[in-house]
Amino acid sequence: MQVAALWRYPVKSLRGESLTSAELTPDGIPGDRGLVVHDREDRLVTARTRSALLGLPAVLGPGGEALISGRPWDSAEAGGLVEAAAGEGARLVPAPRAERFDDTPLLVATDGAIAFLELPDERRLRPNIVLSGVEGLAERDWPGGRLRIGDAVIKVWHVCERCVVTTLNPDDPSDQDTGVLRRINETLDKRVALNCSVEAPGTVAVADSAELL
Repeated sequence: MQVAALWRYPVKSLRGESLTSAELTPDGIPGDRGLVVHDREDRLVTARTRSALLGLPAVLGPGGEALISGRPWDSAEAGGLVEAAAGEGARLVPAPRAERFDDTPLLVATDGAIAFLELPDERRLRPNIVLSGVEGLAERDWPGGRLRIGDAVIKVWHVCERCVVTTLNPDDPSDQDTGVLRRINETLDKRVALNCSVEAPGTVAVADSAELL
């Protein structure tokens, strides 16, 4: 097995950025989901109910600050884009720890499961790491085990329960294919890809080898 892709999402529910390498820390990839969207009542807003958020690209700038469509996250321009996507009064805020991740700080997807589901785009799973060279649904036997990836070791906890975000085209969230989630629900008991945590921090890069320990 090897690393086929790495992804970071500087803002939860916004479009992520492709990486060639990343540090894995106990809190996942630095800068991943460091910001979230809140509504005017200070409640968390995600793409589950505001799908247009996926249409906004978010990356980390040279200084480590989040940029929304190229604008600093705390600028009026970025704020206007978020409000247009998520509703009047919506705004970006530093992620409270309880809101940063839905479950664990790292999500690993495999090419075998992606092919089984005939997914048009791996990004529908919102993975941090995509592994290639995995046969079929082998990932489902990994919970409780550990993976060495690059010089890091991660613990596999369980297969991730999926939501409506899997049905949305990451490049055009107005384009929805409900059949994606239906296949996940009917053939995989609503679950695909792996919730993981970092046991031994280290650097990973695209094309690094991966092994199940």
